[in-house]
Amino acid sequence: MATLLPVWQTSRKDSTVQLLQALNDAGQRQVLLVDDDDQARVLDTVHSVYALAQRAIAEDSTLAGLAMKFAGSATVDIQALAAEGRLLAPLDHPDPAHLLVSGTGLTHLGSAQGRDQMHRDTAKSEQLTDSMKMFRMGVEGGKPAQGETGVQPEWFYKGDGDSIVQPGADLLVPEFALDGSEEPEIVGLYIIDADGCPRRLGFALGNEFSDHVTERQNYLLLAHSKLRSASFGPSLLLGELPQDVRGTSRILRQGKTLWEKPFLSGEANMSHSLGNLEAHHFKYKGFCRPGDVHVHFFGTATLSFSDGIRTEPGDIFEIEASPFVLPLRNAVRREAARRVRVRLL
Repeated sequence: MATLLPVWQTSRKDSTVQLLQALNDAGQRQVLLVDDDDQARVLDTVHSVYALAQRAIAEDSTLAGLAMKFAGSATVDIQALAAEGRLLAPLDHPDPAHLLVSGTGLTHLGSAQGRDQMHRDTAKSEQLTDSMKMFRMGVEGGKPAQGETGVQPEWFYKGDGDSIVQPGADLLVPEFALDGSEEPEIVGLYIIDADGCPRRLGFALGNEFSDHVTERQNYLLLAHSKLRSASFGPSLLLGELPQDVRGTSRILRQGKTLWEKPFLSGEANMSHSLGNLEAHHFKYKGFCRPGDVHVHFFGTATLSFSDGIRTEPGDIFEIEASPFVLPLRNAVRREAARRVRVRLL
């Protein structure tokens, strides 16, 4: 099994550093080092977090230390950037085909309840559903002792870099989709170094947008239900994730709160350790291709769909949690019908 090596030894100071990517007044990309909830300093000569990470690897530096080195005196108002729609995802790849979006489910304590009910309604059986079996496996073996191999989680593929929607932009519901609902999650962000070793940059808030009605029809349709757009950010939290992450997920409709609920993450609220989830993702050689970026959703136990909410075009998802400095906001938009005809060559 692949080992996720700790490249950058994170100091206590590093653990609070957050980075943003945004467009300046001229429409050019810039990297920002967050000073507080409102202000950030512009990094000089560095125009992407991807480039900054590659340089940190080459110089054997901490990502936080290098960011502080390049941070200039010029500051910007990050609240204004958010309001103007100029925030970008905090990590991307120059070639979207070299960014993989994936995730793991049934990883949080309590995460099996909604999924189990969906599949029990379909199966009409009192026997344990596959979801509950998988959840119990995680509770019993998802946090292995050091040096041991834990049970593997549910895993799914969401798309490449073209499936990522910027913070503030619309999450797209395909014309053929039966649902488009939020999943508030923590996202791990990684780059693969020249030796094929995964390097974790840090964490972000994420909305792992999914089609739960399609999934409810039959569990074998889970793979189809996950092939949707997704969003993460706006900030990249460097260092380690707090053990106990507490946030709020809400849906706004016509300016009013339609639904709101707290969500929990961090290992204190999970049936799997982050290291176990990472090990089972990066054990595959194909996921350790030098230069690639990985965006991995770690799962959730909170869904508006489980409370009977059905989203509509124009609804706005808002996900916030400490210590992330900005919430992740995205609206819902349904795409026009698209028909593909296969032609003989």
